[in-house]
Amino acid sequence: MFRNSYAVFSHLSKKIVCIIFLINTSVLLAQLPGKTDAIYSGIPWFDQNGNIVSAHGANIIKDKGKFYLFGEAHSDTSNAFAGFNCYSSKDLYNWKFEKTALPVQNSGKLGPNRVGERVKVMKNPKTKEYIMFMHADSLTYKDQFVGYATSKTIKGPYEFKGPLFFNDKPIKKWDMGVFQDKDGAGYILIHGGEIYKLSDDYKSVVEQINNNMTTGFESPTIFNKDGIYYLIGSNLTSWERNDNYYYTSNSIKGPWISRGLIAPESTLTWNSQSTFVLPIEGTKGTTYMFMGDRWSFPKQASSATYVWQPLLISETSVSMPTYQEVWQINTATGLATPLETIDKILDNTDKQIQYIGKWNHLNDEGVRSECKSDDKEASFSIKFNGSRIALYSYVGRKQLRSSGII
Repeated sequence: MFRNSYAVFSHLSKKIVCIIFLINTSVLLAQLPGKTDAIYSGIPWFDQNGNIVSAHGANIIKDKGKFYLFGEAHSDTSNAFAGFNCYSSKDLYNWKFEKTALPVQNSGKLGPNRVGERVKVMKNPKTKEYIMFMHADSLTYKDQFVGYATSKTIKGPYEFKGPLFFNDKPIKKWDMGVFQDKDGAGYILIHGGEIYKLSDDYKSVVEQINNNMTTGFESPTIFNKDGIYYLIGSNLTSWERNDNYYYTSNSIKGPWISRGLIAPESTLTWNSQSTFVLPIEGTKGTTYMFMGDRWSFPKQASSATYVWQPLLISETSVSMPTYQEVWQINTATGLATPLETIDKILDNTDKQIQYIGKWNHLNDEGVRSECKSDDKEASFSIKFNGSRIALYSYVGRKQLRSSGII
């Protein structure tokens, strides 16, 4: 039972809550563990054990024919560091939990009651070692620095080495990303647009090649297509989503030119924040996949999801003009294909829906049925065959939209 629906959305408005019920039958079938047939954004994913994939602030690297996803483990009770998880996949749809690649340390800067975020892994082309980078901090975000860990194998375990040094000092910044160029050079990206070049072994910084150039610009990521560098980041709005924007340059050292938003204005980057762009190279082309996070603070384990979308790129233009709820990628050819979802929308009078409390029902011919309540004690239950159901709502007179998955 989804109880007290008014209370769930009361942070948006104290007006009227309108609920629309939608069952997506393709999602019900596709999200069974190990049998996913496409990339579904905005809903929980499950590993081979039926557990929710917990890998935010992530990146993906391909190694020996497999894709490896590294991301933040989370709980629903605290933002304290819970480890960095490693998952593997051959198709980018079905994810196998490998291990916690870097667990909570017994003590120290990634020990109990610390913060560990934005985990990124690169394979060093010279040493063949796997280097993991992260933002380490205190729970109050007043002891930030870029740290690193190393492993001889991609799955780990990784050994935490401490801060990454530049001119014998830690890089004391928070949101960070990484970029590995086609020549094997590695870079650390910092909020504000700062870029640092790594040493040959990726274990220190040898040069700052770009200075701070904008306010905020969190969760930075870079990709390179046809000699043009694209630098994507988000505005500074804490855990709330915003319209991400980007810069381009013919050199990673700049100068960088502001190009605007990567998704239509006010879509809030399809309710996500950038974390990485994965080039999926194949025999017929390359799809550049935007990887975004939907945070759900403080329910970061059970409610936070992912938005992965193919980017449209033309010279200096990068965009996600439409939101693809479901799409497929052929990892052999590198080509992406949109898919249609099969939706069954329930009328508000459907017998599967049981109402408790005061509800007003509206049925307009040719218009989707609605049910409304301003009773905070009102609730409803739905019986259906399947593993999940989507709930879309409009709250108040301005019709602010929210959604959830049960």
